[in-house]
Amino acid sequence: MARVLVVGGGIAGTAAALALRKAGQEVAVYEAHPDSAEDIGAFLTLAGNGLRALAQIDAVEAVTSVGFPLTSMRVVDATGAETAHVPLGEAADPLLRHRCLRRGELNAALQAEAARRGVPVVHGARLTAVEHLPDTGDGGGTRDAHGSPAGPGAPGSVVARFADGSCAVGDLLLGADGLNSTVRRLTAPDARPRHAGQRVFYGYTTDAPASGVDESACITMTRGSAAAFGHMTSPRGETFWFARVGADEPLTADEIAHAGPGHWRDLLVALLRADRTAAAGIVAATEAPVLVTDATEMPNGTPWRSGRTLLIGDAAHAASPATGQGASMALEDAVILAKCLRDIPGLPAALARYEALRRPRVEHNTTVSGNISRGVHTPGPRPSGGPPPARPGDAELTGLLEWGTPVGHDDGSG
Repeated sequence: MARVLVVGGGIAGTAAALALRKAGQEVAVYEAHPDSAEDIGAFLTLAGNGLRALAQIDAVEAVTSVGFPLTSMRVVDATGAETAHVPLGEAADPLLRHRCLRRGELNAALQAEAARRGVPVVHGARLTAVEHLPDTGDGGGTRDAHGSPAGPGAPGSVVARFADGSCAVGDLLLGADGLNSTVRRLTAPDARPRHAGQRVFYGYTTDAPASGVDESACITMTRGSAAAFGHMTSPRGETFWFARVGADEPLTADEIAHAGPGHWRDLLVALLRADRTAAAGIVAATEAPVLVTDATEMPNGTPWRSGRTLLIGDAAHAASPATGQGASMALEDAVILAKCLRDIPGLPAALARYEALRRPRVEHNTTVSGNISRGVHTPGPRPSGGPPPARPGDAELTGLLEWGTPVGHDDGSG
């Protein structure tokens, strides 16, 4: 049994902790925020692949208790004409339907499940340093029957030090602390996020104008002349919406700090009114503050491993939000990492296998999502009404995620 320190209690970190616990590892989560509800205003969609990953760690029911399902996608052009209406993922399976939910709700649901299973989650633990205690040079040192360091501070351990003076010792430290990862800054300081060519706005309204179209359990994507716009309405009548607008440079802190309460809403409404779609009316009906952020990504080739540390989720492979796959890719990470550690002897070999399995798939997602954000390519439903092309690894994903199927050294099928 290895002891794994997970830095970051968001989606990637808490899911990894659940998967590692199921795989028989000793695991603890260290989260810098004082509670589980950070980013409560943001929302996301979980795709079928993410929900399939949750099902393998027996956590899908905890997540489907919040948010609402999406079973189809409409695409409309700048005139408001429908150009496609297709099923989303595995709509026939209630547990694998795409789901829209607030990020804070998802974090809280996963952390509650972790607590129920006895996984320690320490809040307010702000990481300040990572130290590797030297191995003996021959892979030896004082080790137990599983090849892990025999005790705290034994050769070959990794130490996490926190701002309050406390520390934790383990065999492996996971950096699951998001886009602005402290673990990445400490272990791969030259790897930095970069602007992906868009600003992303999002908000909610309960007063969206009636569309005259049945949009229940449906996400409507509008390909406007000045923005890509998406919206979906919950069974309670609350419309969740987002807009992606091209921007050559990221927002400055001053721009964000000095924007008045209605600034971003008014800016968006002016852009969206150039088209004959529902988008401008939905944004105009939004009374709560409109949130804005930059589309940001980690460059492909970012180092993930350094000694006994590994980056996962956004810390390793953040993508612009255009494909809507960030959370789902992080959930895949969690399951596949736990299986690699369970099935492949030796930490270096297990981590190398994990990276070989994950890097092609997640870097393809980063590339496709970044191209959409930069206007280089816009994949979507084909003119025939069929789904967009598959991602690398889609054909093998079900078997690779399947908990009872071992991960082999040379392929994803065991």
